[in-house]
Amino acid sequence: MTTSTGGIVAIVLACVVWGLSPIYYKPLEVVPTTEVLAHRTLWSLIAFSLVLVVQGRLGDLRAALAGPRAIAITLVATAMISVNWFLFIYSVQVGRVAEAALGYYIFPLVAVLIGVVTFGERLGRLQWAAVAIATVAVLVKTWAEGVPPWIGLVLAVTFGVYGTVKKRLSAGPVATVSAEVALITPLSLGYLVWQHGFSASGGVFGADWITTVLLAFSGVMTALPLMLFSSAAQRVPMATVGLVQYVNPTLQFFCAVVVFGEPFGPSDAVVFGLIWAALALYSAAGIVSARAARKSVTAASADPPI
Repeated sequence: MTTSTGGIVAIVLACVVWGLSPIYYKPLEVVPTTEVLAHRTLWSLIAFSLVLVVQGRLGDLRAALAGPRAIAITLVATAMISVNWFLFIYSVQVGRVAEAALGYYIFPLVAVLIGVVTFGERLGRLQWAAVAIATVAVLVKTWAEGVPPWIGLVLAVTFGVYGTVKKRLSAGPVATVSAEVALITPLSLGYLVWQHGFSASGGVFGADWITTVLLAFSGVMTALPLMLFSSAAQRVPMATVGLVQYVNPTLQFFCAVVVFGEPFGPSDAVVFGLIWAALALYSAAGIVSARAARKSVTAASADPPI
């Protein structure tokens, strides 16, 4: 298996785990969303810390939080990913996984707009057309339901801001995510202590072995796909990474409509049809840009030295 092939396999596996994760969190729908999030944060920190220890890179965690600037940036990233995780778990619990999938479909287009606003990037005609079509899809969804698809929009925006903030961190992805969950773990522990020791309802951890195992294993469910994705991103062209990432919302959409039987009416078909058309244009623009860049490099290398 070549390096590129191994990278593609790794990124596909990561996206499959993410895409099918609604099936994992569905049995936890009786657990309060905040409690699930608290356990996911706690056990993720344990999983990431073990990985860093095995790799002999525990010092990277300290380096990721070295200095006020790094801590401030990590706090923003922590806030974004915490809101993202919370809403995703909530969408599974209330039967709105299709809207979550819509958010992750929209995310690449939101990321493009954030690039325009934050980094002054310029968009081509196909990219602007993709953004316009996605906007129409959101308007159709809003008109059909009477309210905007807030879950999908917030998921897309928080993940987009999260990715933007992460660009300003020099540490590796495992170290930075470990730092993020480390910053919020004290809140998670405080909540769990209160839930188990002082809340009238009590905590669910330890109440039955299935729920307990699912909550504890959520750390591995968080760490495994991230490590696969991080490894693959270093070996696979970004154009391929972008295309393969659509496996995630596609599987989430499958879980919502086929596995969970969420309602999917004519307006939903129009909305997702528009989003898929927008993503097709967006992907085409990326392919055209990549080909143009390769031709430019080839032409430059063919020029005789002066």
